[in-house]
Amino acid sequence: MANRRPSGDGMIRQKKKGQWEGRITVGHKMDGSPIFRYVYGKTQKEALEKMHQRIEDYRDVELTEDSKMTLGEWLDKWMNEYMIFTVRESTWDSYKSMIKNHIKPYLGDKPIAFITTADIQKMYNRLKKNGRMRPHPIYGNKLADSGIRRIHMMLHEAMDAAVKERLIIKNPTNGTTIPKNNYPPKQILTEAQLDRFLSVIEQDERWYDFFYTELTTGMRRGEICGLKWSDFDEQSGRLKIARTIHQKKGGGLTWGDTKTETGMRTILLPPSTAELLRRRKQNARSEWIFPNIYQLDLPMHPEHAYNRLKTLLRYADLPMIRFHDLRHTFATHALTSGVDAKTLSKILGHTNASFTLDTYTHVTTDMQKRASNIVGGFIENLLIKE
Repeated sequence: MANRRPSGDGMIRQKKKGQWEGRITVGHKMDGSPIFRYVYGKTQKEALEKMHQRIEDYRDVELTEDSKMTLGEWLDKWMNEYMIFTVRESTWDSYKSMIKNHIKPYLGDKPIAFITTADIQKMYNRLKKNGRMRPHPIYGNKLADSGIRRIHMMLHEAMDAAVKERLIIKNPTNGTTIPKNNYPPKQILTEAQLDRFLSVIEQDERWYDFFYTELTTGMRRGEICGLKWSDFDEQSGRLKIARTIHQKKGGGLTWGDTKTETGMRTILLPPSTAELLRRRKQNARSEWIFPNIYQLDLPMHPEHAYNRLKTLLRYADLPMIRFHDLRHTFATHALTSGVDAKTLSKILGHTNASFTLDTYTHVTTDMQKRASNIVGGFIENLLIKE
């Protein structure tokens, strides 16, 4: 160990055929022997310049022996040792699929230490053109922008972990260009459309409580399906949102924590909703507030809720909005009715109020216009009095 070469130490030598080689110590193996990186130049000056640049790149870096593993090997290790108890089952399945079908075929065999930003970008570009496993009738083999974004977010997280584990010096996903968010536009039910929807659900004894609760709380579909009576405080009218329901790959249901830490929250229900749940509890035969329509010992299946929504929308002659648009409808009408963004963000389980404001810019823009008119009118009145 006395002769251990420090990281960042470099040397240069001339090889056969006149080529010059620069060698840099970038870390050490378990037995103390050095890990090298090499640069080459046609002249001594060229090799020296490259070596000095590499020394700067590896300054204060001490890579481990595992830095020689391939990207595929690292992703397998990352999944099995780092992510196995930290993500939902559905997320785990999604990550495994992306690694197997999209990343390993392109970069799985390349040593992780030598993967560059350009390598990642080329992979994204190829996936965009030919990344779909099964051809789409309209888009063919093109992978959707959202698919590229999901792959990038997962790979970025895995490479950040590789930096922390001293396998690489920097995250090569930084600096790549990925498609922008291309979410479907929000569809909001107007007051008149809400009246029509409410008049239709009032005729549906089985589903009225479910959709009325959704419209007055703005919960995510998995969250409202996952409510238990133990989450409801009858006396205070408060409801704890503590879990979310997912459909497992291949069928069946699973449940786990809410989407984010802030997603686990307690909200004060509107008096009408609290009273509705109190009445509902009197005849409850399941631990779930909204049990599965076929098996009372199971939670409501999110797919059943989605299908029933579409049926009710047809009955009401309304646009075929998504279930998530009920959440948008609640949030939009809450903001326009004067609920402040900080309070609304807590009800919705958003990370912070700024995210809520960014999400509902279509509302806040109109609110700003009204505010400017109010302030302008106030100032004008003062000037007239003067």
